[in-house]
Amino acid sequence: MKENMFYGANNIIFDLAKKLRNHVTNEEMILWGMLKDKFPELKFRRQHPISNYIADLYCHSKKLIIEIVGSIHNIKEVKMNDEQRQKDLENLGLKVIRFTNKEIRNSLDQVIQIIEKNIH
Repeated sequence: MKENMFYGANNIIFDLAKKLRNHVTNEEMILWGMLKDKFPELKFRRQHPISNYIADLYCHSKKLIIEIVGSIHNIKEVKMNDEQRQKDLENLGLKVIRFTNKEIRNSLDQVIQIIEKNIH
């Protein structure tokens, strides 16, 4: 099961994920805490290695990736990389949803509703 959960991620990706877990953003902590509260039956993993990528939040039982994006993701090259990343992850059979930092800070109830729809 673990092999499937990580989709062949290598040691470099695991090491980077570990470093990222030690430098969490406020928005990630807010959403992660809310997910643990609203969906206690589900396990959401922070900075989870998947193939060549690291998901901000991942629920393996639902095959759901939640990405929290900052303003850097508005840059053309970053958008292109995000699109390829999303295609690659979807080709693994995973669902990817994205929220901005602003959405997490200002519209958390709506964010949770969207996540809930994607869980069920």
